Parts: sequence; C-alpha cells; structure tokens
Amino acid sequence: MSEHLVIERDQRILHLQFNRPERKNAITRAMYAALAESLNQAAGDPEIRVALISGTEGCFTSGNDLQDFLAGGELDADNPVVQFLQALMTFPKPVVAAVSGAAVGIGTTLLLQCDLAYADESAKFQMPFVNLGLVPEFASSLLVPRLVGQVRAAELLLLGERFGAEQAREMGFINAVEANPLARARAQALRLAEQPPAAIRATKALLRAPAMGESQAVMQSEFKGFAEGLAGGEFKEAATAFFEKRKPDFSSFS
Repeated sequence: MSEHLVIERDQRILHLQFNRPERKNAITRAMYAALAESLNQAAGDPEIRVALISGTEGCFTSGNDLQDFLAGGELDADNPVVQFLQALMTFPKPVVAAVSGAAVGIGTTLLLQCDLAYADESAKFQMPFVNLGLVPEFASSLLVPRLVGQVRAAELLLLGERFGAEQAREMGFINAVEANPLARARAQALRLAEQPPAAIRATKALLRAPAMGESQAVMQSEFKGFAEGLAGGEFKEAATAFFEKRKPDFSSFS
C-alpha cells in the first residue's frame, strides 16, 4: 500500500485520503495501485457500504505526478492508473467525495464517477489536458458535455479553464458548497451506510447503466489518444516547460 494514501475502514465506510501535501497530493502509480486494490476489495466486502474520497486540508489533488507517470509504461490493463479508473467507474456502492483546494485533472474527472460530492470555497477545479498536449480521460470527453452542454464543455476541455466551487455546483460537478466539506461528506456517507444495501446498489446500477457502456468505450478511445499524446512532441514541450517553470511554446507545431 502507498505511504501517501491513508486508508480507514469505520462504520461501514471506506475512507481513502490523498496524503502527500508536500507535493499537493500529486498521485503516483503506487497511490493508484493502492486505490484500485482498496476499491476492488471493498466492492465485494459486505462490511463496506460506502467509499469516501478526500484530500488533506486545503488540497484535494493536483493531478498526476508527471515524473512518476512518465515512468509508468503502457496504458494497458496492468497499469495502476487504468486499474484505478476501472475500479472507480465500476464500483457498485456509493462513492462520496470531499474537495478542498486544488482539484486538477483526475481531481476533477473522478468526481464524474462519484455519486455525491461536496467542496468548500477554496476549491479550484481544472481539466488542463489539452494544455499538456494530451486528451481528456476518465470518459470526461463524453460525460462533461452531457453534464454542462457542448459549448461550456469546449471552454473546460479545449481551453482548460479553471472554475470555482460555486461554478462547479451550478454545472453539476458537486452537490453543494460547504464550509466543512469532509464533515458533510462523512455525514452523507453515514446516511448511505444506514440505507438498505441491496436497494442502494441496485439504484446506483440503474442510475449509471445508461452511460456505462458508452463510458467504457469512450475511455478506451481516450487511452489511445492519451498514449499518442504522451509520445508526441507537444507533451514533451509542455512537460519540459513545466519543469523549467516557463510558458510552453507550441508555435512550431502543426
């Protein structure tokens, strides 16, 4: 299990907390592997009825750890990133999220796979995949337009625009803006844990079923485009600029 992921099981709730504040909770392959393993185990554990995902105080996650991600190999079924995406997308029980501070890349798109989500006013959401020379992930190229409409989705995904908690609530990424999102998320998780478990699972399955097949297919296409982007010059320029702390220059690309 990853040292940067706190895993707690209490009152039938699996609480997964990103715990790498010195790197703004940037997610490593080891963290992805631990997340996937925990979710897969909890999926078949009758003692767990709800999953809760949070970060540290003032930060949810800044997204992938770029250096670690680049050493991760192919985006195939053995990749921990892919294993986590599949585990969360198909998790049969409710998932609740509490967001504070940065929620970048996967920090925003994973909310599309959660059932309830709460954030405080410090939360800043962004899906800057194109800015890095990449394409969206986690079926967000399908789910974001369905959530906010094609025009707004273009601003969020083509321009990688940042948005705040109130905008996230208005667009449907989160349920509410709370002073203490973790307390609210935990209270809702406890309520869900007290509900009839079979009925909860069946209702979640019905809610997710219309988009599940399409989401899986789109995610596979995104993996292909993402892998091509990682191997391309645009990503190399973006990553180099990131580490050199300068603005990337895409003027020579066609």
